Amino acid sequence: MTTTSKKPVKKKPVRREEPVSTKKKSSKGNAAVDAKKKSKKKRTKILLFILEIFILLIMVVVLYGVLKVEKVGKVDLPKEEIVINPEVEEQVETTMRGYRNIALFGVDSTTGALTKNTRSDTIMIASINLDTGECKLVSVYRDTYLNLSNDSYNKCNGAYAKGGPKQAINMLNMNLDMNITDFVTIGFAGLSDTIDALGGIMIDVDEAELQHINNYQICMAENLKRDYTPVTSTGYQLLDGLQATAYCRIRYTAGDDFKRAERQREVLMAVADKAKTASPATLNSVANAIFDKDEIYTSLDLSEILELLGEIGKYQIVDQGGFPEESMRATGTIGSKGSCVVPVSLADNVQWLHEFLFEDQEYSPSATVVECSEKVAADTNGYIK
Repeated sequence: MTTTSKKPVKKKPVRREEPVSTKKKSSKGNAAVDAKKKSKKKRTKILLFILEIFILLIMVVVLYGVLKVEKVGKVDLPKEEIVINPEVEEQVETTMRGYRNIALFGVDSTTGALTKNTRSDTIMIASINLDTGECKLVSVYRDTYLNLSNDSYNKCNGAYAKGGPKQAINMLNMNLDMNITDFVTIGFAGLSDTIDALGGIMIDVDEAELQHINNYQICMAENLKRDYTPVTSTGYQLLDGLQATAYCRIRYTAGDDFKRAERQREVLMAVADKAKTASPATLNSVANAIFDKDEIYTSLDLSEILELLGEIGKYQIVDQGGFPEESMRATGTIGSKGSCVVPVSLADNVQWLHEFLFEDQEYSPSATVVECSEKVAADTNGYIK
């Protein structure tokens, strides 16, 4: 290509920021290019500034969390006092390896009694696959007839009332061949305040549930000395903290306590989904809501809580169910123990549980579980229907 310029080419090379063109450019064209470059640089600076602000906000929230978590009601559970069946110790290094199991307790308390002397209306196991972030939830029905970990058989929610979280964890480990060492306990006020701080959760309310939600709200509002807003319509809608907590407590519809446990899992999953998308300011509100008021009681230490919160986006609840499993349970009034949920075969239910949580299709229940299973069968055979 020949150049259109007639000016002699200078021997001394000229240092240019732009490639030398063989064609003349108009001043308007140069101005447009310069403007475009300046605009691009400006956008880049703005994006970097926004990113820096976002990182700063995250750091502030984490620091605030550190200060708040130090106020959490924490209890140390000595490992030597936690019951884990001997055969399970071996499983920890095989099929249960890579899983973390945490007990979640919701206690029937409006007065802040979280440690003991209150029955655990909600008993759940959250099993987390640490490699994938997948989490499975299992409700242990509160009226299930089990060994309370002291060779006394009764409704399993009595374990928390008698010995607090330590005995409740031992009850779960002994009867279900679990290796739980950590727990989180929350009461009505803590759950309600957490949901309010998140801005409420979406729940589908049906006709049978409508009246009960408002009846439970009236009772809790009086005890907690706070106002409430009646739910006036059915359908998928935003519930505030007190409304959602009342929804968790409903048991007088079709399905009784089994349906109530399902509602509790539904609320927990809705809370988890909302927390995953929460802004730093919202997480700050959640910290204020529960940490300042001593509305949570846990064995987790500061570093563990921060680790779980820091990876909240990684976790996903992929499945949920109830124990005893539906096809392997019965109900009956067991003498003076009252109406109970009975695992028709505790050993078979434990085998199902390990397949459900850990995908272990060849699991064999421990000698302790077999012994408990035989005792449950002997105590309940004449009562179940």
